[in-house]
Amino acid sequence: MSESKIRNMEEFATVSGISRPTLSKYFNDPDSVRPSTRKKIEAALEKHDYRPNIYAMNQNRRLTKNIGIVVPFLADPFFAEIARVIENLVIAGGFRPILLSSHGETEQENDNLESLRSIRPAGVLLAPLGRTSDAEAIERFCADVPTVLFDNSIGDLGEAFFGLDNPQSVGMMVKYLCDTGEPPVFFEMRTPTNPNAYKRRNTYVETMERLGETPQLVQVAGDTWNFEDIGYQGGLQAIQGRELGTNTVLCSNDRLAIGFLAAAYECGLRVGRGNGSALRVAGHDDHPYARFTCPPLTTVAQDYAAIATRSVEAILNLIESGERAETRITTLFSGTLIQRSSA
Repeated sequence: MSESKIRNMEEFATVSGISRPTLSKYFNDPDSVRPSTRKKIEAALEKHDYRPNIYAMNQNRRLTKNIGIVVPFLADPFFAEIARVIENLVIAGGFRPILLSSHGETEQENDNLESLRSIRPAGVLLAPLGRTSDAEAIERFCADVPTVLFDNSIGDLGEAFFGLDNPQSVGMMVKYLCDTGEPPVFFEMRTPTNPNAYKRRNTYVETMERLGETPQLVQVAGDTWNFEDIGYQGGLQAIQGRELGTNTVLCSNDRLAIGFLAAAYECGLRVGRGNGSALRVAGHDDHPYARFTCPPLTTVAQDYAAIATRSVEAILNLIESGERAETRITTLFSGTLIQRSSA
């Protein structure tokens, strides 16, 4: 006897306590899951009034079992880590991940999308370049292929977007630095490659003004993805040119901060808290290497697992339903302050 009417697989996952990827895998091939899991799913099907959209699933079987994953720069450990999590979730859902890097190049991003289009993927998870993306090319692609964006949003493209709440995370860091020492300068690239950097800059300025402090931007040359070198060269220039005006530096991202730490060391400046420290340095993103810098880097952590999981759940729901979303869903996750020795 059923207890309730379940409308889709996402609701069924919630009431049954079984992950969305595992359910997708079961409905594609019941023998692909462990016998104990299969028994649990079948018991839940008996309890709840839910049957998958068989028509949509049969239609989807005409597509490949591939899900494309496109990131802007796979050599960046941030994207390498989030892509690793997404790959595992896609595999758990019974699909094959096709991972492609755009290598920071607009033409390569377009080529990646065209390569995916040619193999008729069931869906695509896209972290676009952003500022240098060909928005019209991405719009055409999203019209043809179910696409979920993560990390960077371009207008209202894609069926859904999952990323970080930059105003929350940067505002939290600025307040922390002001509460614990001198107000920070904001160290960034003059022409950032990633649109999130503009949101962070604007939030820094707004938060400083709200706290009654004077914003100060230290903008350095560089428009490539070699952030550590840009941070190092720009850090040397800012320190030697006495451009900081404070002993606290908030870098737009951890990779810039890693380069800045190297510049401070070369200039003979001790970074950290307490007596004998000349500078405090903080970053953003909780780069996989941030806890291994010298000193370990104070930063804001993004919830890699939540962004990856919700992105994969969204694309699997699109594939299951066989229908495009009526309205684009935007979900932002809060950052977490990570206090280490650098600030």
